[in-house]
Amino acid sequence: MRMSLLAGLVSLVSASCAPAEPGHPVNAVVIGAILPFSGRESAIGGNLEKAMLLAIEDLNAAGGLDGRPFDISSRDSHSSAERGLDPLLELLHMESEPVDYVVGPEENDLALDIAPEVRALDAFLMLPGYAAPSVARSDTRGGWMRLAPSPFAIGCALAKLAVRDRVTTVNTLAARDDYNATVSTRFITAFVELGGKTLPSTTFNSGEQAYTAELESGFGDHRADRTLLAAYPLTGSTIVTEWTASGRPGTWFLGPALRTEVLLANIPTGSLDGYVGVTPSLSLQNECHITDAARETVDCVTENAPAFIEHFSRRWDREAPFPAAHFYYDGVVLIAMGLAYAEAKHGVIPRSGHELQQIIRDLNSPANESASWRDLKTAMTKLRAGIPLRYVGAAAEYKFDEYGANEHHFMQTWTIRGDAFVDLAPVAVTCDSWN
Repeated sequence: MRMSLLAGLVSLVSASCAPAEPGHPVNAVVIGAILPFSGRESAIGGNLEKAMLLAIEDLNAAGGLDGRPFDISSRDSHSSAERGLDPLLELLHMESEPVDYVVGPEENDLALDIAPEVRALDAFLMLPGYAAPSVARSDTRGGWMRLAPSPFAIGCALAKLAVRDRVTTVNTLAARDDYNATVSTRFITAFVELGGKTLPSTTFNSGEQAYTAELESGFGDHRADRTLLAAYPLTGSTIVTEWTASGRPGTWFLGPALRTEVLLANIPTGSLDGYVGVTPSLSLQNECHITDAARETVDCVTENAPAFIEHFSRRWDREAPFPAAHFYYDGVVLIAMGLAYAEAKHGVIPRSGHELQQIIRDLNSPANESASWRDLKTAMTKLRAGIPLRYVGAAAEYKFDEYGANEHHFMQTWTIRGDAFVDLAPVAVTCDSWN
Protein backbone atom coordinates (compact mmCIF):
# COMPACT_ATOMS: atom_id res chain seq x y z
CA MET A 1 0.00 0.00 0.00
CA ARG A 2 1.10 3.59 -0.54
CA MET A 3 3.43 5.18 2.01
CA SER A 4 1.77 8.12 3.77
CA LEU A 5 4.32 10.78 2.82
CA LEU A 6 2.57 13.86 1.47
CA ALA A 7 4.16 16.87 -0.19
CA GLY A 8 2.73 20.06 -1.64
CA LEU A 9 -0.41 21.90 -0.78
CA VAL A 10 -3.74 20.43 0.26
CA SER A 11 -6.76 22.11 1.76
CA LEU A 12 -7.48 22.26 5.48
CA VAL A 13 -10.96 22.92 6.81
CA SER A 14 -11.03 24.47 10.26
CA ALA A 15 -13.93 25.10 12.57
CA SER A 16 -14.48 28.59 11.19
CA CYS A 17 -13.11 28.72 7.66
CA ALA A 18 -11.17 26.80 5.04
CA PRO A 19 -7.74 28.41 4.61
CA ALA A 20 -5.03 26.97 2.42
CA GLU A 21 -3.02 24.38 4.30
CA PRO A 22 0.73 25.03 4.32
CA GLY A 23 3.01 22.36 2.97
CA HIS A 24 3.58 19.46 5.30
CA PRO A 25 7.01 19.11 6.90
CA VAL A 26 9.56 17.36 4.71
CA ASN A 27 9.21 13.58 4.79
CA ALA A 28 6.15 13.81 7.08
CA VAL A 29 3.91 10.87 7.83
CA VAL A 30 0.46 12.36 7.32
CA ILE A 31 -2.65 11.11 9.08
CA GLY A 32 -5.99 12.05 7.56
CA ALA A 33 -8.85 13.50 9.59
CA ILE A 34 -12.51 13.66 8.57
CA LEU A 35 -14.38 15.84 11.07
CA PRO A 36 -17.71 17.69 11.29
CA PHE A 37 -16.75 21.35 10.87
CA SER A 38 -20.21 22.23 9.52
CA GLY A 39 -23.74 20.83 9.77
CA ARG A 40 -25.59 19.53 12.81
CA GLU A 41 -22.43 18.34 14.61
CA SER A 42 -20.32 21.41 13.79
CA ALA A 43 -20.04 22.40 17.44
CA ILE A 44 -17.55 19.59 18.10
CA GLY A 45 -15.36 19.49 14.97
CA GLY A 46 -12.82 22.15 15.90
CA ASN A 47 -12.37 20.78 19.41
CA LEU A 48 -11.71 17.28 18.11
CA GLU A 49 -9.19 18.58 15.59
CA LYS A 50 -7.35 20.43 18.35
CA ALA A 51 -6.99 17.16 20.24
CA MET A 52 -5.45 15.56 17.16
CA LEU A 53 -3.10 18.50 16.56
CA LEU A 54 -2.02 18.32 20.21
CA ALA A 55 -1.21 14.64 19.76
CA ILE A 56 0.87 15.47 16.68
CA GLU A 57 2.82 18.11 18.63
CA ASP A 58 3.44 15.71 21.50
CA LEU A 59 4.54 12.90 19.18
CA ASN A 60 6.91 15.15 17.24
CA ALA A 61 8.38 16.45 20.50
CA ALA A 62 8.98 12.77 21.34
CA GLY A 63 11.04 12.27 18.17
CA GLY A 64 8.33 11.42 15.66
CA LEU A 65 8.77 8.29 13.57
CA ASP A 66 12.51 7.83 14.00
CA GLY A 67 13.03 11.51 13.28
CA ARG A 68 10.30 11.88 10.67
CA PRO A 69 7.50 14.22 11.77
CA PHE A 70 3.82 13.39 11.88
CA ASP A 71 1.23 15.76 10.45
CA ILE A 72 -2.55 16.03 9.96
CA SER A 73 -4.59 16.66 6.80
CA SER A 74 -8.22 17.52 7.68
CA ARG A 75 -11.44 17.49 5.68
CA ASP A 76 -15.02 18.51 6.55
CA SER A 77 -17.59 15.73 6.75
CA HIS A 78 -20.38 18.36 6.85
CA SER A 79 -22.03 16.09 9.47
CA SER A 80 -23.47 14.13 6.55
CA ALA A 81 -22.87 10.88 4.71
CA GLU A 82 -23.96 12.46 1.43
CA ARG A 83 -21.77 15.57 1.70
CA GLY A 84 -18.94 13.92 3.61
CA LEU A 85 -18.24 11.07 1.22
CA ASP A 86 -16.41 13.13 -1.42
CA PRO A 87 -14.03 14.82 1.07
CA LEU A 88 -13.24 11.44 2.59
CA LEU A 89 -12.60 9.92 -0.81
CA GLU A 90 -10.36 12.90 -1.58
CA LEU A 91 -8.19 12.03 1.40
CA LEU A 92 -7.84 8.45 0.22
CA HIS A 93 -7.17 9.41 -3.41
CA MET A 94 -5.26 12.70 -3.28
CA GLU A 95 -3.18 13.22 -6.41
CA SER A 96 -0.07 14.31 -4.50
CA GLU A 97 0.01 11.31 -2.17
CA PRO A 98 -3.10 9.63 -0.74
CA VAL A 99 -3.26 9.04 3.00
CA ASP A 100 -3.34 5.49 4.27
CA TYR A 101 -4.49 6.21 7.84
CA VAL A 102 -7.64 8.20 8.63
CA VAL A 103 -9.11 9.23 11.99
CA GLY A 104 -12.91 9.59 11.88
CA PRO A 105 -15.58 10.03 10.74
CA GLU A 106 -17.99 10.85 13.56
CA GLU A 107 -20.98 9.91 11.41
CA ASN A 108 -22.06 6.26 11.58
CA ASP A 109 -23.56 6.18 8.09
CA LEU A 110 -20.51 7.81 6.50
CA ALA A 111 -18.22 5.22 8.10
CA LEU A 112 -20.43 2.46 6.71
CA ASP A 113 -20.52 4.03 3.25
CA ILE A 114 -16.74 4.25 3.02
CA ALA A 115 -16.12 0.69 4.22
CA PRO A 116 -15.96 -0.88 0.71
CA GLU A 117 -13.36 1.71 -0.35
CA VAL A 118 -11.29 1.16 2.79
CA ARG A 119 -11.41 -2.55 2.10
CA ALA A 120 -10.49 -2.17 -1.58
CA LEU A 121 -7.52 0.10 -0.77
CA ASP A 122 -6.52 -1.90 2.31
CA ALA A 123 -6.50 1.43 4.18
CA PHE A 124 -6.94 2.05 7.91
CA LEU A 125 -9.80 3.81 9.71
CA MET A 126 -9.45 4.78 13.37
CA LEU A 127 -12.92 5.43 14.83
CA PRO A 128 -12.78 7.39 18.10
CA GLY A 129 -16.31 8.83 17.94
CA TYR A 130 -19.26 7.79 20.06
CA ALA A 131 -21.35 7.27 16.92
CA ALA A 132 -18.85 5.03 15.13
CA PRO A 133 -20.33 1.80 13.76
CA SER A 134 -19.63 -1.64 15.11
CA VAL A 135 -16.39 -3.22 13.89
CA ALA A 136 -17.48 -6.79 14.63
CA ARG A 137 -16.55 -8.24 11.28
CA SER A 138 -13.68 -10.33 9.91
CA ASP A 139 -11.83 -8.93 6.90
CA THR A 140 -8.55 -9.74 5.22
CA ARG A 141 -8.20 -6.25 3.75
CA GLY A 142 -8.62 -2.89 5.43
CA GLY A 143 -8.37 -2.12 9.13
CA TRP A 144 -10.90 -0.64 11.55
CA MET A 145 -10.60 0.15 15.25
CA ARG A 146 -13.33 1.51 17.52
CA LEU A 147 -12.25 3.36 20.67
CA ALA A 148 -15.43 4.60 22.40
CA PRO A 149 -18.08 2.39 24.00
CA SER A 150 -20.87 1.08 21.80
CA PRO A 151 -24.51 2.23 22.00
CA PHE A 152 -25.16 -1.18 23.59
CA ALA A 153 -22.95 -0.24 26.57
CA ILE A 154 -24.52 3.22 26.89
CA GLY A 155 -28.04 1.74 26.75
CA CYS A 156 -27.09 -0.84 29.37
CA ALA A 157 -25.77 1.84 31.74
CA LEU A 158 -28.90 3.98 31.35
CA ALA A 159 -31.18 0.99 31.98
CA LYS A 160 -29.23 0.04 35.11
CA LEU A 161 -29.53 3.61 36.40
CA ALA A 162 -33.29 3.47 35.87
CA VAL A 163 -33.57 0.20 37.80
CA ARG A 164 -31.32 1.53 40.57
CA ASP A 165 -33.62 4.56 40.92
CA ARG A 166 -36.68 2.28 41.06
CA VAL A 167 -38.07 3.66 37.84
CA THR A 168 -40.93 1.50 36.55
CA THR A 169 -41.67 3.09 33.14
CA VAL A 170 -39.48 4.77 30.51
CA ASN A 171 -39.74 6.17 27.01
CA THR A 172 -37.49 8.20 24.71
CA LEU A 173 -37.36 11.31 22.57
CA ALA A 174 -34.69 10.39 20.02
CA ALA A 175 -33.26 11.92 16.88
CA ARG A 176 -33.56 9.77 13.77
CA ASP A 177 -29.81 9.61 13.09
CA ASP A 178 -28.30 6.17 13.46
CA TYR A 179 -26.40 6.77 16.70
CA ASN A 180 -29.06 8.42 18.84
CA ALA A 181 -31.72 6.05 17.51
CA THR A 182 -29.56 3.06 18.44
CA VAL A 183 -28.85 4.40 21.95
CA SER A 184 -32.61 4.85 22.37
CA THR A 185 -33.38 1.32 21.17
CA ARG A 186 -30.70 -0.31 23.33
CA PHE A 187 -31.88 1.59 26.41
CA ILE A 188 -35.45 0.39 25.90
CA THR A 189 -34.32 -3.18 25.18
CA ALA A 190 -32.05 -3.36 28.24
CA PHE A 191 -34.70 -1.85 30.52
CA VAL A 192 -37.26 -4.45 29.44
CA GLU A 193 -34.68 -7.21 29.95
CA LEU A 194 -34.17 -5.92 33.49
CA GLY A 195 -37.92 -6.12 34.19
CA GLY A 196 -39.07 -2.60 33.38
CA LYS A 197 -41.99 -1.37 31.28
CA THR A 198 -41.82 1.00 28.31
CA LEU A 199 -44.33 3.56 27.09
CA PRO A 200 -44.56 4.85 23.49
CA SER A 201 -41.46 6.71 22.35
CA THR A 202 -41.09 9.56 19.85
CA THR A 203 -38.54 10.21 17.12
CA PHE A 204 -37.76 13.49 15.37
CA ASN A 205 -35.61 15.07 12.69
CA SER A 206 -32.70 17.21 13.85
CA GLY A 207 -32.53 20.88 13.01
CA GLU A 208 -36.22 21.78 13.18
CA GLN A 209 -37.33 25.20 14.47
CA ALA A 210 -39.78 23.76 17.01
CA TYR A 211 -40.74 20.41 18.55
CA THR A 212 -44.16 21.13 19.99
CA ALA A 213 -45.81 17.97 18.67
CA GLU A 214 -42.91 15.77 19.74
CA LEU A 215 -42.94 17.15 23.27
CA GLU A 216 -46.69 16.65 23.52
CA SER A 217 -46.26 13.07 22.34
CA GLY A 218 -43.34 12.33 24.67
CA PHE A 219 -44.96 13.85 27.74
CA GLY A 220 -48.60 12.95 27.20
CA ASP A 221 -51.24 12.01 29.72
CA HIS A 222 -49.57 8.67 30.44
CA ARG A 223 -46.19 10.10 31.30
CA ALA A 224 -43.16 7.84 31.83
CA ASP A 225 -41.10 8.01 35.02
CA ARG A 226 -38.04 8.81 32.86
CA THR A 227 -37.72 10.05 29.29
CA LEU A 228 -34.36 9.69 27.53
CA LEU A 229 -33.41 12.68 25.37
CA ALA A 230 -31.08 11.26 22.72
CA ALA A 231 -29.93 14.05 20.41
CA TYR A 232 -26.98 16.19 19.39
CA PRO A 233 -26.49 19.38 21.43
CA LEU A 234 -27.91 22.03 19.10
CA THR A 235 -31.16 20.15 18.55
CA GLY A 236 -31.19 19.09 22.19
CA SER A 237 -30.96 22.71 23.30
CA THR A 238 -33.93 23.66 21.08
CA ILE A 239 -36.01 20.89 22.64
CA VAL A 240 -34.98 21.75 26.21
CA THR A 241 -35.70 25.46 25.71
CA GLU A 242 -39.16 24.72 24.35
CA TRP A 243 -39.76 22.12 27.08
CA THR A 244 -38.82 24.69 29.74
CA ALA A 245 -41.27 27.22 28.31
CA SER A 246 -44.02 24.58 28.38
CA GLY A 247 -43.66 24.05 32.13
CA ARG A 248 -40.97 21.34 32.33
CA PRO A 249 -43.20 18.25 32.33
CA GLY A 250 -41.70 14.86 33.14
CA THR A 251 -38.16 13.83 34.08
CA TRP A 252 -35.19 13.44 31.72
CA PHE A 253 -32.32 11.07 31.23
CA LEU A 254 -29.71 12.80 29.05
CA GLY A 255 -27.97 11.01 26.18
CA PRO A 256 -24.17 10.93 25.77
CA ALA A 257 -23.94 13.42 22.89
CA LEU A 258 -25.44 16.15 25.09
CA ARG A 259 -22.46 16.51 27.41
CA THR A 260 -20.89 19.55 25.72
CA GLU A 261 -20.66 23.21 26.67
CA VAL A 262 -22.71 23.92 23.54
CA LEU A 263 -25.80 22.52 25.27
CA LEU A 264 -25.30 24.62 28.40
CA ALA A 265 -24.72 27.78 26.39
CA ASN A 266 -28.04 27.40 24.58
CA ILE A 267 -30.52 26.42 27.31
CA PRO A 268 -32.05 28.48 30.13
CA THR A 269 -29.69 28.37 33.12
CA GLY A 270 -30.86 25.82 35.65
CA SER A 271 -33.44 24.20 33.38
CA LEU A 272 -31.71 20.79 33.47
CA ASP A 273 -30.32 20.97 36.99
CA GLY A 274 -30.40 17.58 38.68
CA TYR A 275 -31.12 15.48 35.60
CA VAL A 276 -28.73 12.60 34.99
CA GLY A 277 -26.82 11.64 31.87
CA VAL A 278 -24.33 8.96 30.82
CA THR A 279 -21.14 9.24 28.78
CA PRO A 280 -18.11 6.99 28.29
CA SER A 281 -16.00 6.96 31.41
CA LEU A 282 -12.65 8.75 31.13
CA SER A 283 -11.37 7.04 34.28
CA LEU A 284 -8.73 4.42 33.68
CA GLN A 285 -9.65 0.88 34.61
CA ASN A 286 -6.88 0.84 37.19
CA GLU A 287 -8.38 3.97 38.80
CA CYS A 288 -11.68 2.18 39.52
CA HIS A 289 -12.77 -0.73 41.66
CA ILE A 290 -16.12 -2.36 42.41
CA THR A 291 -16.98 -2.08 46.10
CA ASP A 292 -19.96 -4.40 46.62
CA ALA A 293 -20.75 -8.07 46.17
CA ALA A 294 -23.43 -7.33 43.58
CA ARG A 295 -20.75 -5.64 41.42
CA GLU A 296 -22.90 -2.55 41.00
CA THR A 297 -21.13 0.09 43.12
CA VAL A 298 -18.02 1.59 41.55
CA ASP A 299 -15.47 3.88 43.14
CA CYS A 300 -13.01 5.73 40.90
CA VAL A 301 -10.09 8.00 41.71
CA THR A 302 -10.00 10.34 38.71
CA GLU A 303 -6.55 11.77 38.09
CA ASN A 304 -5.71 10.88 34.51
CA ALA A 305 -8.56 12.72 32.77
CA PRO A 306 -8.09 16.02 34.67
CA ALA A 307 -4.39 15.89 33.79
CA PHE A 308 -5.24 15.71 30.09
CA ILE A 309 -7.84 18.47 30.41
CA GLU A 310 -5.15 20.72 31.89
CA HIS A 311 -2.67 19.73 29.15
CA PHE A 312 -5.23 20.50 26.44
CA SER A 313 -6.44 23.77 27.96
CA ARG A 314 -2.91 25.11 28.41
CA ARG A 315 -2.27 24.59 24.73
CA TRP A 316 -5.58 25.97 23.46
CA ASP A 317 -6.09 29.19 25.44
CA ARG A 318 -7.95 27.56 28.36
CA GLU A 319 -10.48 25.82 26.10
CA ALA A 320 -11.56 22.51 27.63
CA PRO A 321 -11.61 19.31 25.56
CA PHE A 322 -14.94 17.64 24.95
CA PRO A 323 -15.01 14.10 26.39
CA ALA A 324 -14.77 12.69 22.85
CA ALA A 325 -11.59 14.73 22.24
CA HIS A 326 -9.72 12.45 24.66
CA PHE A 327 -10.42 9.54 22.31
CA TYR A 328 -9.32 11.54 19.25
CA TYR A 329 -5.98 12.32 20.88
CA ASP A 330 -5.56 8.64 21.66
CA GLY A 331 -6.49 7.62 18.12
CA VAL A 332 -3.55 9.55 16.68
CA VAL A 333 -1.14 8.20 19.30
CA LEU A 334 -2.24 4.59 18.76
CA ILE A 335 -1.56 4.90 15.03
CA ALA A 336 1.87 6.44 15.66
CA MET A 337 2.80 3.74 18.18
CA GLY A 338 1.81 1.01 15.74
CA LEU A 339 3.88 2.55 12.95
CA ALA A 340 6.93 3.06 15.18
CA TYR A 341 6.89 -0.52 16.46
CA ALA A 342 6.33 -1.99 12.99
CA GLU A 343 9.22 -0.01 11.55
CA ALA A 344 11.50 -1.17 14.35
CA LYS A 345 10.57 -4.83 13.83
CA HIS A 346 10.35 -4.94 10.04
CA GLY A 347 12.26 -1.93 8.73
CA VAL A 348 9.18 -0.38 7.08
CA ILE A 349 5.86 1.01 8.23
CA PRO A 350 2.85 -1.28 7.63
CA ARG A 351 1.82 -1.75 4.03
CA SER A 352 -1.83 -2.43 4.81
CA GLY A 353 -4.57 -1.25 7.12
CA HIS A 354 -5.30 -4.85 8.04
CA GLU A 355 -1.69 -5.32 9.12
CA LEU A 356 -1.68 -2.09 11.17
CA GLN A 357 -4.85 -3.10 12.98
CA GLN A 358 -3.28 -6.41 14.02
CA ILE A 359 -0.12 -4.63 15.21
CA ILE A 360 -2.07 -2.17 17.38
CA ARG A 361 -4.16 -5.00 18.83
CA ASP A 362 -1.04 -7.01 19.69
CA LEU A 363 0.73 -4.01 21.23
CA ASN A 364 -2.18 -3.48 23.61
CA SER A 365 -2.00 -6.94 25.11
CA PRO A 366 -2.23 -6.84 28.94
CA ALA A 367 1.05 -8.75 29.03
CA ASN A 368 3.01 -5.82 27.60
CA GLU A 369 4.59 -3.01 29.58
CA SER A 370 2.40 0.09 29.82
CA ALA A 371 3.16 3.50 28.29
CA SER A 372 1.38 6.70 29.26
CA TRP A 373 0.36 9.62 27.06
CA ARG A 374 2.18 11.78 29.60
CA ASP A 375 5.59 10.35 28.68
CA LEU A 376 5.49 9.79 24.94
CA LYS A 377 9.23 10.46 24.65
CA THR A 378 10.03 7.34 26.66
CA ALA A 379 7.29 5.36 24.89
CA MET A 380 8.45 6.22 21.39
CA THR A 381 12.08 5.55 22.30
CA LYS A 382 11.20 2.05 23.51
CA LEU A 383 9.00 1.35 20.49
CA ARG A 384 11.80 2.42 18.16
CA ALA A 385 13.94 -0.14 19.99
CA GLY A 386 11.36 -2.84 19.23
CA ILE A 387 9.90 -3.08 22.74
CA PRO A 388 6.13 -3.72 22.63
CA LEU A 389 4.05 -1.35 24.77
CA ARG A 390 0.36 -1.10 25.59
CA TYR A 391 -1.09 2.38 25.67
CA VAL A 392 -2.54 4.09 28.74
CA GLY A 393 -4.22 7.01 27.03
CA ALA A 394 -6.05 10.24 27.75
CA ALA A 395 -9.39 8.40 27.63
CA ALA A 396 -8.70 4.77 28.52
CA GLU A 397 -6.35 1.87 28.98
CA TYR A 398 -6.68 0.06 25.68
CA LYS A 399 -7.37 -3.61 25.13
CA PHE A 400 -9.00 -4.63 21.86
CA ASP A 401 -11.14 -7.60 20.95
CA GLU A 402 -10.46 -9.71 17.87
CA TYR A 403 -12.26 -7.23 15.63
CA GLY A 404 -10.52 -4.08 16.89
CA ALA A 405 -13.13 -2.74 19.34
CA ASN A 406 -11.81 -1.44 22.65
CA GLU A 407 -13.18 -3.09 25.77
CA HIS A 408 -15.03 -0.90 28.31
CA HIS A 409 -16.01 -1.72 31.88
CA PHE A 410 -17.50 1.49 33.28
CA MET A 411 -19.68 4.40 32.17
CA GLN A 412 -19.62 7.87 33.71
CA THR A 413 -22.81 9.37 35.13
CA TRP A 414 -23.19 13.13 35.53
CA THR A 415 -25.64 15.89 36.20
CA ILE A 416 -25.93 19.63 35.57
CA ARG A 417 -25.75 22.38 38.15
CA GLY A 418 -26.29 25.85 36.78
CA ASP A 419 -23.77 26.33 33.98
CA ALA A 420 -21.55 23.33 34.73
CA PHE A 421 -21.46 19.56 34.38
CA VAL A 422 -20.82 17.63 37.59
CA ASP A 423 -19.60 14.02 37.60
CA LEU A 424 -21.46 11.47 39.67
CA ALA A 425 -20.52 7.88 40.51
CA PRO A 426 -19.57 5.63 37.58
CA VAL A 427 -21.69 2.60 36.76
CA ALA A 428 -20.37 -0.83 35.79
CA VAL A 429 -21.35 -2.19 32.38
CA THR A 430 -22.36 -5.81 32.94
CA CYS A 431 -24.94 -6.31 30.18
CA ASP A 432 -22.29 -8.34 28.39
CA SER A 433 -24.75 -10.31 26.27
CA TRP A 434 -25.76 -7.07 24.54
CA ASN A 435 -22.28 -5.67 23.80
